[in-house]
Parts: sequence; structure tokens; C-alpha cells
Amino acid sequence: MKATGIVRRIDDLGRIVIPKEIRRTLRIREADPLEIFTDRDGEIILKKYSPIGEMSTFARQYAESLAQVSGHTALIADRDQFIAAAGGGSKQILGKSISRELEERIENRENVMAKKGEKNFVKVAAEGLEEVENEAISPIICEGDVIGAVVLLNNDPKTSMGDVEQKLIQSAAGFLGRQMEQ
Repeated sequence: MKATGIVRRIDDLGRIVIPKEIRRTLRIREADPLEIFTDRDGEIILKKYSPIGEMSTFARQYAESLAQVSGHTALIADRDQFIAAAGGGSKQILGKSISRELEERIENRENVMAKKGEKNFVKVAAEGLEEVENEAISPIICEGDVIGAVVLLNNDPKTSMGDVEQKLIQSAAGFLGRQMEQ
């Protein structure tokens, strides 16, 4: 555990303010759910709650199916990091942070279909995945809230993605969103 040197008091309603710098660094936004843990030493640990992270095994299996059917790298992300990955060279991205650009696109509920160099092309990962040539991105929406995204990538400049890939990821995102509602 890393000390920040910041001390806050609890108000009369039992609330504590998480400093802006920490919220920005950890990408904690207003209305984000936080899980509360305690340990035997009297520590209270706040952890960002990822609803889609609860389905990580299912998401992993779904990503593997998407990669097999499409022949592309398939990624499933919550609003902060990649929770499932399958296909060529995808294992290094698992658990890595999504890029700010991708975060903005999914917050705006945008579907993206782009080739490298096009205006709407998005760097999907904060680090890694430098050799991406084509991408298809669809936000996962659950009960009206954006909870993540389904991403297909390939690194072959001769191959492009089209309507089939777009429908595939939209279907996957819709299915995952409905699974979270149950």
C-alpha cells in the first residue's frame, strides 16, 4: 500500500472526500460504484467496482469465441481496463488500462470502425498494441449506463473490417449488456 500523505476528516454524516488528484489518477468519476473492504488491522480499502468484471470468466469465453469466428483479436473492457482478450498477441493487453481516447468514445456511446490513419481511428490501449491497422469498437450498455466495450483489432494492412465485424461486436456488446441486467 502506498501512502499519499493526505489526511481527511469524516463529516457528521460519515462521509469522506476522496481528493481530486486521487480521483483523477484512478479515473474515479462521480457516481462510480466503489467496493468497501476491511481487514484485521482496521484498514478500510476502497476499490472501484466493475460490474462487467464480475463476469470475467464469461467475458473471457466470449472473447475467445469472437476471436475464433472473426479471425481478429477480440478484447472486452470495462470502463478502465481490458478484462478479457483472445486472438493473436492479446495476452499482453489483459489487465492493462484503456486509453483516454477509447474511454471518451465509449462514454459518448460511439461505435467506431476505422483503419489506421483515418480521422476516427482510436488508440485503444494506454500502452502496447502499437501495430494495429484496423479496429471495430462498440460500447456495452447495461440499464442505460455504459459499462465497457467490445473491441476487434487486426494488424494486417491488407485486411479491412466491414459490416460483418460491426454487426458482430454490436451483437456481442448488446448480449453482454443484457447479461449484466439479469
